Amino acid sequence: MHVIDYKNNIMDLKNKKVCIIGCGNLGKSILNGLVDDTTYPSENIIATKRSVDAIKSYETHGIRVTTDNVWAVGESDLIIVAVKPYKVLSVMNDIKEHLNPEKHQVVSLATNVNLDQLQEALPENLPTYRAMPNTAADVKQSVTSICSNPAGESNLSLVMELFNRIGTTISINEELMEAATVLGACGTAYVLRFIRAMVQGGIQIGLDSKTATAMVNQTVKGAAELLIERKMHPEFEIDKVTTPKGCTILGLNEMEHNGFSSSLIKGIVTSFEKIS
Repeated sequence: MHVIDYKNNIMDLKNKKVCIIGCGNLGKSILNGLVDDTTYPSENIIATKRSVDAIKSYETHGIRVTTDNVWAVGESDLIIVAVKPYKVLSVMNDIKEHLNPEKHQVVSLATNVNLDQLQEALPENLPTYRAMPNTAADVKQSVTSICSNPAGESNLSLVMELFNRIGTTISINEELMEAATVLGACGTAYVLRFIRAMVQGGIQIGLDSKTATAMVNQTVKGAAELLIERKMHPEFEIDKVTTPKGCTILGLNEMEHNGFSSSLIKGIVTSFEKIS
């Protein structure tokens, strides 16, 4: 568990420039979260993409956009590499000669590229991190898992504070990164599919689509907040709404008879096996 001095780290962050290399869906979600953060100046952010047309609108917020990764690195302190996993080592090789272990920290968002591989592609003793946020960064609600090499441990809290600007951050051992990716990143899609199914069920029993969507979205948000605020096991809250012979327990049992929990667990394990 890392205890973060938020006040000092926020002040440090204001003096750090960040570049996001490869602003696809995840990179743009991070950009959106940072742009909405009044504690970090947008003028300190550089965004790169092979075609800048897709990110040019961010210039209105003071963000600098470019196709030149090398220039972006030279202007930055914290470098977030958000390209596809198969491109990561190539990008690292392109910027390697322009990285300074005394100045730069590099954060890779790629699955299946471990710290040893990153270190081989980067200068010796460069603070290096793996992080996995999710697209809820767009609305500052991401959960980001992060780990570092030995050279990065002293600056880990600063990097965590950057990702705390777009949600919450958890420091974990590297061997758990793939598991964290499945729950935190793939998990967004699992939850959205569950929400979609709830909405479809609501429509089938008589609600219109707009009303069902509003009710389901708030119900899911409320259920999550219950667990976050009260720090209770889900079954504790389930027991409070399941009465003998009631409609809730009948519905839950029917779902379980049809493999609700087991199919979800199997899906999680299948995703994990794919990236392990």
